[in-house]
Amino acid sequence: MDEKTIFEKIIAGEVAAEVLLENEVAIIIRDINPQAPIHVLIIPKKKISRVGEATSEDGNLLGELLLVAKDFANANNLPSFRLVINSGRQAGETVPHLHIHLLSGRPMAWPPG
Repeated sequence: MDEKTIFEKIIAGEVAAEVLLENEVAIIIRDINPQAPIHVLIIPKKKISRVGEATSEDGNLLGELLLVAKDFANANNLPSFRLVINSGRQAGETVPHLHIHLLSGRPMAWPPG
């Protein structure tokens, strides 16, 4: 059996984190290495290692994660924000559990780097 990721441990309550929102689908926590004044992680409770490994059965969940991001932004009066999903180590993935970075509170450049 694979060892749990840090996100699975947070979801299970085994590791402390600043949980900003939790529902049946996902949790939102603050990023421990913020890249913007507001930088949170939207993490599905169902483990999908990365978006590149999602299946058609995960389609509703993936859509729900975007709605969770929108709802968080609206609830926190964020008129502008960026969503980032890293898939694979070369893309910057550090935890093999799909999650969305929501960044806001500063101008965002393009390309992101």
